[in-house]
Amino acid sequence: MEKPTHLIEFETMLVGRHSHLFDPRARGAEGRLDRSAYVLLSRIEIDGPLSIGQLSEAFGLDASTLHRQTTAMLKAGVVERIPDPDGGIARKFSITAEGRRRLEADRGANVQGLKRVLENWTADEVADFAAYLRRFNSDIERLEGRPWPRP
Repeated sequence: MEKPTHLIEFETMLVGRHSHLFDPRARGAEGRLDRSAYVLLSRIEIDGPLSIGQLSEAFGLDASTLHRQTTAMLKAGVVERIPDPDGGIARKFSITAEGRRRLEADRGANVQGLKRVLENWTADEVADFAAYLRRFNSDIERLEGRPWPRP
């Protein structure tokens, strides 16, 4: 466990385990988005309306998985199907006002939780950590060939 890459592997495993601690209300809280809805809505928020094919390409997931996830999101009222704004044949998923409200609420709760976790860090330490996370994620995206658009 002395090699830095082994330590990174171990610590990233723990981040996944502890992510619910950013907001103590997150696990099982009523009205909270599940992880897949949070990520899909975040992508639609940045890119605008997306079809199942575009979501499949963006996430590297098969259409059946995305159909299940988007069906649940439709039932929850956080997305709606709309005609392609560019005139294409495929219908697209667009975030609803309720979806935007819930995404903003969850994001706000997550940011507040992160602030609690990082309260003893200096501003420079937080900025450095954010830069390393961005670089880490960007390199994963480069290897997968699926860059994530950033606001």
